[in-house]
Amino acid sequence: MTKALVTGGGGFLGRYIVEQLLERGDDVTIAARGDYPELVKMGAQQVRGDLANPGVARDACNGMDIVYHVAAKAGLWGPYDDFYQANVVATENILAACRECGVGKLVYTSSPSVIFDNQPHTGCDESVPYPEYYESFYPQTKAMAERKVIAANSDALLTVSLRPHLIWGPRDPHILPGIISRAREGKLIQVGDGTNKVDMVYVEDAAYAHLQAADALKPGAPVCGANYFITQDEPVNLWEWIRNLLIRLDIAPPKRNISLRTARAIGTVMESAYRWLPLQGEPRMTRFLASELAMSHYYDISRAKNDFGYQPQWTMDAALEKTLPTL
Repeated sequence: MTKALVTGGGGFLGRYIVEQLLERGDDVTIAARGDYPELVKMGAQQVRGDLANPGVARDACNGMDIVYHVAAKAGLWGPYDDFYQANVVATENILAACRECGVGKLVYTSSPSVIFDNQPHTGCDESVPYPEYYESFYPQTKAMAERKVIAANSDALLTVSLRPHLIWGPRDPHILPGIISRAREGKLIQVGDGTNKVDMVYVEDAAYAHLQAADALKPGAPVCGANYFITQDEPVNLWEWIRNLLIRLDIAPPKRNISLRTARAIGTVMESAYRWLPLQGEPRMTRFLASELAMSHYYDISRAKNDFGYQPQWTMDAALEKTLPTL
């Protein structure tokens, strides 16, 4: 029985990883700031606290065979230090705790946004370099953490980084609820000409990819110290997919559209307002979000298929049918 720690195990992706590990008989502990009694009832153990605290990270990693480091601060906006502490310092602490406690493997959840250079990505593979400049603190700090994870790979601690793209499915707290809420309010506006194609990944496939990569982490294996894009391998026209989703939910699709240039200009103004005025929450538009909504970004997952046998278990249509009843 493998003793596995899942940081962020109460979150969207983390919870699916926990459930799949428990289903196959692993001894699972989650590390999170919140309390998740439903996961404890399923058989998981729990360590509560902030992983930016080295002591919490050490307590969580003690006695583990493997760590799935999923916990992160996502979002379009917020103070830099909040992202840095949650994404960089917490990762540094987890790596240090793994070394101190003799943990042999670490699977890190990254994001394709770590290589986003404000240009369309069409079938890119993992050879694309990190950009010199980021328009959002989230990809900036995730890239910093990913580099540390890859650099930490050694005979004593085998590491791998996965980059799941636009995770969605049942219990999604971010992507689908945001789209649906804006559409119901009549505030969803198409950005760009509507021809951009994007990759997404169904959450159960994203979780299973983590287990597959972990099982392939063996001395000398190609996964050690490597990055991998994880998608459904079925790019879709983003705005056609959104329209179909809304129609299936009997919600009016967006009727207005603005150019990428206009959206980025709006994002620039809103970022300035949120930077200098005491406004709460996140801007409705940022430069980074505008580019993500209007540009193509889909990736070649051949490396994951070849190195650890990743293959999506569901098509986009089948995943949508599984998700619609939950919305």
